Amino acid sequence: MFHLQGDRVDPNVLKAREDLLGTTSPSSLVYAALDGWRRQMVEQGKDLLSAAIDLVTSVRGRLSDLGLTVLHDEFLGPDLADSVDPLKVVLDLAPLGISGYQAADWLREHQHVTVGLSDHRRIVAQFNHSDDEKTAGALIDALEALLRAAPSFSTPPKVDIPPPHEFELETAMLPRDAFFGPAEQVPLSEAPGRIAAEMITPYPPGAPGVLPGEVLTKPILDYLRSGLEAGMQLPDPADSELKSVRVVAKR
Repeated sequence: MFHLQGDRVDPNVLKAREDLLGTTSPSSLVYAALDGWRRQMVEQGKDLLSAAIDLVTSVRGRLSDLGLTVLHDEFLGPDLADSVDPLKVVLDLAPLGISGYQAADWLREHQHVTVGLSDHRRIVAQFNHSDDEKTAGALIDALEALLRAAPSFSTPPKVDIPPPHEFELETAMLPRDAFFGPAEQVPLSEAPGRIAAEMITPYPPGAPGVLPGEVLTKPILDYLRSGLEAGMQLPDPADSELKSVRVVAKR
């Protein structure tokens, strides 16, 4: 579904390009669901989203009252974000001495609550217009139980996070040339300085840390390896344990 407004995009060109990718056998059930959602947002969207935002605001306050560190305005400012998603609740668990990975696993196993995102120190709960006091209460009760259980958790492994500028790797080859060209698997210790032939995506957050064609560095590999040991998922490298890396073969 495309949200087209104004004249910045030619609707005929957009339709022609969509036809290159769209199926010739569309599902009427999918189309009906999309159109039903669109109609609901037109007729009730303002009330539904306003109620959801009010609920999340209340949840943030109640979690703060429990003693949890709730992040929101900290993301805003110069060189930071211009705005934040009002339907996300971000909790910093570092003051509890536990990682977001530990918290997410514990909440899923013991409270049957799955958070939307976790990393080495945070978890994120995602709300939407279908949530109400019942679902909000389930989250608050689960997090209150987490607070009580946190002192029994083991100390989480440290994640070696490099400065922001070191996440910007040098691109030495076109991604397609590196990905489809001759490659070899080398030990992690030999990978710095080599050109990546695969994508390595830390999840969460699901944004690639390494792309094919980029020059691998020790700081970024240390980050990925330590993150993996702390609970990060790496779904795409050939070696899921990251003891070796797929790189462009030397000629």
